Amino acid sequence: MSFLRRILGLGAPVDYKKLISEGAIILDVRTKDEFQSGHIKNSFNIPVSSLANNLNKLRDKDMPIITCCASGMRSSRAKSILIAKGYHKVYNGGGWTSLNQKIE
Repeated sequence: MSFLRRILGLGAPVDYKKLISEGAIILDVRTKDEFQSGHIKNSFNIPVSSLANNLNKLRDKDMPIITCCASGMRSSRAKSILIAKGYHKVYNGGGWTSLNQKIE
């Protein structure tokens, strides 16, 4: 059960603002069109459908990564992909608008 809670991003609250101040990046996994219609400042976009083929853009597996999307479903999937590929500090930020409010 703890594995499932970790993958889904459930459990203790995460201080996203602190993570960003410590160097975390925000990875928006929505489509390019969704990203262009609005996104968090300084976030970058790799759609979840092409994430596995673009891991070269995320070279440091110890760098904190906060995933986000429209509602939290794709960001959860992206978190699972990254963890399976050996990334150690991955956090599901959920929907981008909600995450943006948490970090302002």
